[in-house]
Amino acid sequence: MSDIAIEAGLMDRAMRRVASFWRDLAGAVQRSPAAFSDFAEEFRECLQARGGEVSARKRAAALAERYRGLDETGKLDFLRALAAFDSDALAVTRAIEKLSAAPDAALRAIALAGLRRALEPPRLRLLTAFGAIPDGVKFLVMMRADLLRLKDDEPLLQALETDLKGLLASWFDVGFLELRAIDWKSPAALLEKLVQYEAVHRIRTWRDLRNRLDSDRRCYAFFHPRMPDEPLIFVEVALERGMAASVQKLLDEKAPVLDAGQADTAVFYSINNCQRGLDGISFGNFLIKRVVELLAAEFPKLKTFCTLSPMPGFRAWLGKTLGAGGILLSTEEEAALATANGGVAPDFARLLADRAWLRQEALSRALAPMLIRLGARYLLQESPQGRAGRTLDPVAHFHLSNGARVERLNWRADVSENGLRQSCGLMVNYLYDPASIENNHEAYVGDGQRAASGGLKRLIRA
Repeated sequence: MSDIAIEAGLMDRAMRRVASFWRDLAGAVQRSPAAFSDFAEEFRECLQARGGEVSARKRAAALAERYRGLDETGKLDFLRALAAFDSDALAVTRAIEKLSAAPDAALRAIALAGLRRALEPPRLRLLTAFGAIPDGVKFLVMMRADLLRLKDDEPLLQALETDLKGLLASWFDVGFLELRAIDWKSPAALLEKLVQYEAVHRIRTWRDLRNRLDSDRRCYAFFHPRMPDEPLIFVEVALERGMAASVQKLLDEKAPVLDAGQADTAVFYSINNCQRGLDGISFGNFLIKRVVELLAAEFPKLKTFCTLSPMPGFRAWLGKTLGAGGILLSTEEEAALATANGGVAPDFARLLADRAWLRQEALSRALAPMLIRLGARYLLQESPQGRAGRTLDPVAHFHLSNGARVERLNWRADVSENGLRQSCGLMVNYLYDPASIENNHEAYVGDGQRAASGGLKRLIRA
């Protein structure tokens, strides 16, 4: 079967269709490109809402369509002008003075309400107006993706991004989301999006995709009612006997299909956020917990819920530690490596860099316990500077925050180019035990305690 031909920019393609509708909606409000040079004037007209609600929506649609057609410089000008629609400083000062002068509780409450109105920037009403047009929520998600890319070099845009994030966070509360199963019979456009958004283990062919949606596999995604065709986040699940220890075996298209009713373990092997514009708006933890509930109800024999997860920062941490003169191996471990290398002590950093151990079984066997021990140290002891208690690895942080336990490290679990580059081939099983999820979550978030199996704890104490 031939490789899938994926056209980049599914969101752009969808937005082009939407833009056609916006042009029709805008009608007579549509202006020549030159008229849009002064975005501020267009924003003021939109806020004034002359002609009623319909006219206001037409103006918002015209602005949204114009924004879509701008180049990077034009988008930056548009966003700067939008960011400048901030609260009136004089009105805020007067509201504060009224609050300070309020003689009693009732008048303070009134003054506080007035202060809140004064503090609300007009740009927030503009953002809300964009959200009200057809596919306007999708447009705002796209706009925030632009803001996240541009704001670091533009301090003026950071406040705008904060406003937009807060608006989207309220609209994308998990209570408004729909959990849907995706299978081989799902619309082709949706399947195509799975391929595009899969960032953990790339989907190579239609056969690969079909294998991931077979009868012993499940895929679930969150959707928003205002973006019904766009997955927000999805998780791929393998129904297995026992915890998976190798992603290559897990995704082997030639492996026999398991009778799902006989599975005792659900393995979450790929979790993907799909919308860059929703970064920092968390619903991944709710996704896993909901999927655990669904699977447990569908397959009563499932007793174990775990992941097979990457360790994306492990190899970089090894290199940084070695580069800073850190000692990672004990005298005994160095001697074991020398023995496996024909009596010659290898340079540890060079050994990892050229991956000689992949071709030499003796070296591979010698390295296994060393790298597993270091992997346990990396996950359970290392922290970002100034953030004691938080694990250094971003994937570990996600799962520990969700109440999982670091259960097992697996040697040569991902020997793809990406797996070797990120983690020397190591992968980790995080265990989701429904009975301890909440306690683990509280211990990690509250006290920085990282739940782990006894075996891994013993490794870092040795």
